[in-house]
Amino acid sequence: MNTPTQADPGSIPGLRAGRDVAPEVVFYQLNAKMLERKEDIPEDAKQVVYYSLAIGHHIGVFDCFKPAFRCTTAVFDRVLDALKDSEEAHRKLSGLLRFGEITVDSSHIRPLMMAVEAALPTAPPDVAAWLDRLRTALDAIRREPAIYLMGRRLS
Repeated sequence: MNTPTQADPGSIPGLRAGRDVAPEVVFYQLNAKMLERKEDIPEDAKQVVYYSLAIGHHIGVFDCFKPAFRCTTAVFDRVLDALKDSEEAHRKLSGLLRFGEITVDSSHIRPLMMAVEAALPTAPPDVAAWLDRLRTALDAIRREPAIYLMGRRLS
């Protein structure tokens, strides 16, 4: 029997869970960067580090992510439903279910923040809690554009 916070893995398009494992969505936040040499990136050039992440790990930069927030795919489906009035935000976040992974960076702040603010007043408590965590993470990205989120579908 399914509870409102657990999804039947067979009912979610594109998801296949392992035995006794509920599919889950996890958002990780970049919380540190390690460089092979300190002098590789000047202190005042944070965007160089950000750009290097976009072109890959060829210059000795490694991402250090920590889990920021998570939910079952059933809750995530309800988050997407709450954001249905914002086509851009809905499309961005639903990419996680289509592709298994998405990144959220400073270019996504405005549409996502507007959608979150619009959805929060009428969202059910579990969805509102998730949206509030997203809003906190988006605010961190707004303050420091070199931070970003990586959303992954785990099954």
